Amino acid sequence: MNKILTSGLVAALLLLAFAYLSLMLMPILLPYLAEEYYKPVFVNDETRNLLYFVHPVVLAFALAWFWNRFKDLFVGNLFFRGLEFGFVYAIIATIPIMVLIFSAIDVSLAVIGSWVLYGFLQGTIAGLIFARLHV
Repeated sequence: MNKILTSGLVAALLLLAFAYLSLMLMPILLPYLAEEYYKPVFVNDETRNLLYFVHPVVLAFALAWFWNRFKDLFVGNLFFRGLEFGFVYAIIATIPIMVLIFSAIDVSLAVIGSWVLYGFLQGTIAGLIFARLHV
C-alpha cells in the first residue's frame, strides 16, 4: 500500500507538470489544433478549469493501483516496461473513450489523435515512474 501511495504521489506531481507543460506548449507547437478548443462544443466555464489539473492526480493513483496489481506482466528493462504500460493504458482506456467521443461530439480526428498521444504519454510517464519505484 505504501508503494502505491508513494509512486502515486510522484506520478501525480509529474503528470501534473506534464499537463501544465502541455497546456502551455500546445498553442505554440500546434496552433491550428489549439483553435479547435474555441468551438462551442467545449465548455467555457472557468469554474470547471480546475478539473483539468485534478485529472492527472486521479489518474496517477488509479494507474499506481493498476501497476501494483499487474506489474509482473510488464517485462524488460525500465524503459520497455514504462513504454508497454503506456501502450496498455492507451489501448484499454484512451482509444475506446476516444471512439465514443468522436462518435458523439464534433471534434476533428486531429484532436482525437492528440488526445490518444497525450494519454499514451501519460501512461508511459507513469509506467516509467512505477517501474523505477516498484523495483
